[in-house]
Amino acid sequence: MSGAQERPLRADAARNRARLLDVATEVFTTRGLGVPTEEIARTAGVGVGTLFRHFPTKEALLEAVMVRRLETIKAGLVGIAATAPPDEAFFGCFRLVVEQSMGKNEFTRALTAVGVDVHEALRESSAAIQTQLTEVLAGAQRAGAVRPDLGPPELIALLVGTGATMEQLAGDPAARERIFEVVFDGLRPR
Repeated sequence: MSGAQERPLRADAARNRARLLDVATEVFTTRGLGVPTEEIARTAGVGVGTLFRHFPTKEALLEAVMVRRLETIKAGLVGIAATAPPDEAFFGCFRLVVEQSMGKNEFTRALTAVGVDVHEALRESSAAIQTQLTEVLAGAQRAGAVRPDLGPPELIALLVGTGATMEQLAGDPAARERIFEVVFDGLRPR
C-alpha cells in the first residue's frame, strides 16, 4: 500500500508466507530457478492464488528469497560475533557468508534479466552485513588474529571470490575445506 501503513499479516497468512519462502528457497537452490511458481505453491501446500497474493510475480518471490537469505546471514553473523572470541568470530563469519551465499549469483542474474535493480533491492540488507563484517574484522585485527593491512573492500572481494570458487567445488567437500584453509592462512598475520 503506497502512502498508507501496511497492516500486519494474520497469523495464518504469515505462516503461509513463511512456508512459501522456505519452499521457494529450497526448490530454487536445489532444482534451479526454472521451477514454475505453481509447483512451489503445491509443494508449500497452498493454492497458487495464495502465492500470488504474497508475491505478485515470480521475480517478487525471487527477490523476497534473496532478502530473506541476507537477513539469515546477518542474524548468523550477529550470533557468531556475540558468542565467539574475535578470532573465531571472524573466521566463523567468513565461512558463514561464503556457505550461505551459494547460488546467489544465479538469483542475481535472474532478477537483473527482468529489470530488477538488485543492488537497490538488497541495499539495506547488504549494508547491515557489511557493517557487521567490518566490526568483526576490526575485532579480529585488534586481537592480532587477522593481518592488519586487510580492509573491508578487500574482505568483501575475498568473500565474493571464495564464494565463486566454492560453487565450482560444490560436489567436493574436502576440496572446499582446503580452500578455506588456504584463504584463512593468507588472512592470518605473518
